[in-house]
Amino acid sequence: MIIFKQFTFDSAHFLPHVPETHKCREIHGHTYALRIFIEGELDPHLGWVMDFTDMKSVVEPVIRTVDHKMLNNIPGLENPTCELFAVWLWNKIKPGLPMLKRIELNETPTSGVIYEGN
Repeated sequence: MIIFKQFTFDSAHFLPHVPETHKCREIHGHTYALRIFIEGELDPHLGWVMDFTDMKSVVEPVIRTVDHKMLNNIPGLENPTCELFAVWLWNKIKPGLPMLKRIELNETPTSGVIYEGN
């Protein structure tokens, strides 16, 4: 079974490697939506795969490091494309959630990335 929890946060960034005329070369912000998917067996006694509160306790400290921050100033996010940001988030979250199956990161309501690890 796969369960998920969604988180939102706001961050600013710019993309230093795009052409100078590209609109994303300038500093701008997004309200990101992050969905965390956990895969596991349904516990017959508890009736769930994992307590959502346990998911939250792992993910929220990671989100605090990027919420209302300039992503380019965070080590490993000097070129914070949505795709590279998803990999960075995965690498921060996976150690605390070994059952992590996938993440979905939307930087706008209509644009985002799905990452299922490496």
